[in-house]
Amino acid sequence: MPVEYKDYYKTLGVKKEATPEEIKRAYRALARKHHPDVSKAADAAKRFKEVNEANEVLSDPEKRTRYDQLGPDWERYANGGGNGQGRGGFQWVRTGQPGQDPFGDETDFSDFFRTLFGDAANGGHAGGRTRGRTRAGADAEHELEVTFSDAYRGAERTLELRRDHGPTRSLNVKIPAGVRDGQRIRLAGQGSSGSGGGPAGDLYLRIRVRPHPFFARDADDLRADLPVALHEALLGAEVSVPTPKGRVALRIPPETQNGRTIRLAGQGMPRRDGGFGDLFVTVRIVLPQKLTDRERELIRELATSRADDDPRKDLL
Repeated sequence: MPVEYKDYYKTLGVKKEATPEEIKRAYRALARKHHPDVSKAADAAKRFKEVNEANEVLSDPEKRTRYDQLGPDWERYANGGGNGQGRGGFQWVRTGQPGQDPFGDETDFSDFFRTLFGDAANGGHAGGRTRGRTRAGADAEHELEVTFSDAYRGAERTLELRRDHGPTRSLNVKIPAGVRDGQRIRLAGQGSSGSGGGPAGDLYLRIRVRPHPFFARDADDLRADLPVALHEALLGAEVSVPTPKGRVALRIPPETQNGRTIRLAGQGMPRRDGGFGDLFVTVRIVLPQKLTDRERELIRELATSRADDDPRKDLL
């Protein structure tokens, strides 16, 4: 069955000449829009996977170059086929949570991706380490996607993999709480088999944390925009703020300015050495809409009483 070509630039809505920063911005916006926890659309999960796959290719210089060079040679390449086999005899089969469908909520790459990037998708660094007549097995690398919640609390995943065309085996892996996007987890001796009595290589899991619709991570701290009503900012108020631990009450001081950042200590991500980072929320004042006649009258009275105010007086 023919493999359908994927236009990753179209998926992210960027031009072929897009810079890495433009690709990053487009990916974040679309990931937030189609995140299954945010979007109610029936195809949200499908669109989210497509966006992740496009970013996987276009954000990686090596993969992007290979993809760009494909062009009109696609049919010839597709007919040649890729089998999803990693270098060194290591083949990734699938992942999942213990006791659940191994595919779980992880990214399931398309046939196009696997045909073109079989070795890249499954990991695998070519070239074993030679020791006299023995050869150590090649290391392998695989990207494992986890949710923000998994990264915060820690999680377990069941990996199903096959080495050197042998039987499929299951391997339980613990994802530590506070794991960062791009962090690698080493599984010693789980790579390709060695030869001549040489040791097996290692398997490295590179963690990819899905973007969260509210929180943005900054090392062990979190940042978020907090919508605040005009009257709350002027008069002060106690508002409810979501945190990874649950909602907490936050006091907004009277006359709070738009853009003010407020720190919530200990409400960030778990630290490797214990404790937690902080959550920084930035106030975003939301102006009222559909004012009543009485409300307009009150605002005019306020404008009259503050007629001498000029917020632009210090401008050049």
